[in-house]
Amino acid sequence: MAAGIFVQTGSRDESAEINGVSHFLEHMMFKGSEKYTWEDVNRIFDEIGARYNAYTSQENTAYYANVLPEFTERAVEHLAHLLRPALRQKDFDTEKNVILEEIAMYLDDPGQRLYERAMAEHFGKHPLSMSVLGSAESVKKLTREQMAEYFARRYGPGNIVFAATGNLEFPRLVEMVTKYCGHWPRVNAPRVFDQPVVTAKRKSMVDAKLNRSYTMAFTPGPSAQDERRFAARVLSDVIGDAEGSRFYWALVDNAIAEDAEFGFYPHDRCGSFYLSLVTDPERTDQCLEIARKELERAKADLNDAEVERAKNKIASSIVLGGEIPLGRMRAIGGQWLYNGDYRSLEMDTATLMSITTDSLRQLMGEFPFDPMTIVTLGPK
Repeated sequence: MAAGIFVQTGSRDESAEINGVSHFLEHMMFKGSEKYTWEDVNRIFDEIGARYNAYTSQENTAYYANVLPEFTERAVEHLAHLLRPALRQKDFDTEKNVILEEIAMYLDDPGQRLYERAMAEHFGKHPLSMSVLGSAESVKKLTREQMAEYFARRYGPGNIVFAATGNLEFPRLVEMVTKYCGHWPRVNAPRVFDQPVVTAKRKSMVDAKLNRSYTMAFTPGPSAQDERRFAARVLSDVIGDAEGSRFYWALVDNAIAEDAEFGFYPHDRCGSFYLSLVTDPERTDQCLEIARKELERAKADLNDAEVERAKNKIASSIVLGGEIPLGRMRAIGGQWLYNGDYRSLEMDTATLMSITTDSLRQLMGEFPFDPMTIVTLGPK
C-alpha cells in the first residue's frame, strides 16, 4: 500500500520576505517531532521497509510512504508524526546551511536557472513567479519564528488531503487517520487566484562559461480544473514528446537541437504550455524559429493518426501508473487537492480517448501559443 499527505501550500503562497519557507519546511519535517529525533525518523521508515520521500512545488508539498500492507498503521502513524515537526532552533540553523548549499548547486544548473527566470518573467507579479527554493538572501534572513507561524497557518485540516491506495480497508484507514491526525487544529489557508497578466517578451541571460544555448518559453494554457487539460496533454505529446513528436523530427532527428520538448503545466486556476530547447549557440535563433513554425503548422495540418498515437501512449502510461500503489496514490491525492473529487482510471481513459483532432484544433484556437515569453541562456 501507499499513503501520502498532500498540503496545498508552496512558493505561490509565500511572501517575498519568506520566499523558500515551504521547501525549507519540507526539510524540517525530517528533523523529527517532539517524540522523535531525525535519527528516529529514518530508522522507523527503514524498520518497516518503506520507500519514502517528499517534494515541494509552487503549489503543493507532499510526504509519502510505500510499504507492505501489514505495516499500514505504522506508516500512517509515522507520517502523522512527520507532519508535526518540533522545529528545533539547532536543527533550523543546521538545515539552513543545507538549503543554501542546494541553492548554490542549482545556480550551477543551466536548466534550473533558466526555468526560474522564465517563470519569473512570464508570471511577473503573479505569485507563481516565486522561486520554490527561494533566494540565498531570503533564506538567510528567514527565522524559525516565521517558519513556525507559516506552518501554523497552512499545515492543518482544511488545507490537507490524506490519500492512500493498495491493499487496505478504507473504514479502518479512516480510523487510523482519525486516531493520529484527528487532534490537529483546523486551518483557514486561502489562496490568491488572480489571473496572471501575460505579455509577449524575449529576454537573454549570458554566461560565458557555457558552451550550449538553452531556450525556454511559456504561453497560456488550461488550468488544473479545466477539462481541456486532457486535450492539452495529448497536444503536448503530438508536438513535443521526447520521441516521435513533431519537435523530434524537425529538430532532434535533423541534429538542429540536442533536446527539444513541448509540454503542459496545469496550475491551480491557470495553466501554461512551455517549450524547452538545447542547441549550439550559433543555432539558437534557427532552432527557436523552427519550433515556432511547428506550433503554427500544427494548427493547420494536425492529423488523426498522430492524435491516436498520442492518446494510446498516454492511456498506456495512465493505466500502467495506476497499477502501482505509489503512482495511483499520487494521482488521486493531487486530483483531490485541486478539484475535491475522485476520478477512476476508467474515467480518465474514457475522457482521454474521447478527444478528437477537431477538439485539439479548437484548443489551439482558444490557446493559440500567444502571447509567448521567451528566455535564452547561453555564452553570448
